[in-house]
Amino acid sequence: MDYSAHPSGLLEASDVGSQKERVVTEEEWLEKWELGNIGFHKEEGHPLLQKYLDVLLNGRSGLRIFFPLCGKAVEMKWLADMGHSVVGVEISEQAVKDFFSEHSLPYCEEPVPEISGAKMFQSTSGNISLYCCSIYDLSSSIIGKFDGVWDRGALVAVNPCDRQRYASLMISLVEKNSSYLLVTVSYDPNKHKGPPFYVPESEIKSLFGSCCEIRCLEKVDDFSERHKQWGLDYFLEVLYLLKFVA
Repeated sequence: MDYSAHPSGLLEASDVGSQKERVVTEEEWLEKWELGNIGFHKEEGHPLLQKYLDVLLNGRSGLRIFFPLCGKAVEMKWLADMGHSVVGVEISEQAVKDFFSEHSLPYCEEPVPEISGAKMFQSTSGNISLYCCSIYDLSSSIIGKFDGVWDRGALVAVNPCDRQRYASLMISLVEKNSSYLLVTVSYDPNKHKGPPFYVPESEIKSLFGSCCEIRCLEKVDDFSERHKQWGLDYFLEVLYLLKFVA
């Protein structure tokens, strides 16, 4: 199917329904994990990362790769097993602990001195470090900078009013010449309040365009029964490459 002619292509930044004012609290996200309401989690990992892994790695080994709002993403284990160093951040301690237990990975837990109440869970192998705190409490002075980012279910989960703050933080966390794979979703925002939120390409360019090259790699029909129950007619995943140039 040619998605360039899809209705999603007609939506612009001004046409985001009532989503602009929508706010999801940290408590609501914690409740989703407690109740197992995590339809966004992919048990088998994400096929777009498998397909475009070479684009993220760009022939490099031993990279530092960041997973914002990581949940218990299985891709973190994939990349660590390839010899990369993985850092994630997640508000739900349950999600973090589930990740380690589901992969039978021993870990240690320690406080983060710079962030009150935050914890860092690290695999005993040392190559997976997951911070349990608000992403906005992090900075490059705490977690360093990254050669690659896998952003799936992160930008689209951030409250629309916080997107500029989120983008500024992410830009501050990447090295020059880094590759940032960003997955967004496209649907009629007048029919679903989110999350995940609809983020048009024009907004991605507004958020990131001043400091990186942006290329749309693929649009995938991800429509399912769940989306039908939300009252939607279509649901696409859209993969972008953000290339931060020196």
